[in-house]
Amino acid sequence: MIVSIVVIIVYGWLVFFTSWWVLILQLTGFIAILGVFGILGWIGYTLATTPPPKPIEEIEKELEEELRKLEEEEKKAEGSEEKEGSEEQ
Repeated sequence: MIVSIVVIIVYGWLVFFTSWWVLILQLTGFIAILGVFGILGWIGYTLATTPPPKPIEEIEKELEEELRKLEEEEKKAEGSEEKEGSEEQ
């Protein structure tokens, strides 16, 4: 917080009370443009290089297959429990 206050004071002094104000404003503008368009370029690069997601239909098929596997395992488990119960009697 203290560093921010010092930077604000020094920046104000350089812009309003020295002959360096033109250079300071030019640097400030350049850094602002560099930051904004650097971020936009990074976003564009990320969008261009990120592979598209799987189609929903493919995801649904995978989920259905997993659900079938779980149901089959559950039926097998129930079947083995019934066999054990009948053997005990």
